Amino acid sequence: MESVARAAAVYFFVWLVFRLAGKRTLSDVSTFDFVLLLIISETTQAGLINNDHSLTNSFILIITFIGLDIGLSLCKRFWPAADQVLDSVPLIILADGKPIKARMKAERVDEADILSAARELHGLARLEQIKYAVLERNGMISVIPR
Repeated sequence: MESVARAAAVYFFVWLVFRLAGKRTLSDVSTFDFVLLLIISETTQAGLINNDHSLTNSFILIITFIGLDIGLSLCKRFWPAADQVLDSVPLIILADGKPIKARMKAERVDEADILSAARELHGLARLEQIKYAVLERNGMISVIPR
């Protein structure tokens, strides 16, 4: 039972950290970000295992993580408000070629990020060519041209 409680605590702690870090945290993972994730996973493993390196404990931890993930996805299906809390909502960060600075600052997005997405998706070179830019739930930027 202790393993289940540890797994649940770690699951919700990691969820909270990444939720507070914002949508853009893992949208474009750099080499350093990847190494940092590996370090975090090693640190997390030490807290989960607690000297019990048995196969049974590993199975219990895996089942707990998957069970929590399935449980939360079911919560999101039956309670739409939970979806917004757990995964956020798409956010318009540019409208009619004008950046919405407060939202961009809160989400740590700059004009260069929007222009990069505009070039990649539609070959657009200027903000004025964009009707809307939306920061999606997964941290990617969608661009709707004029």
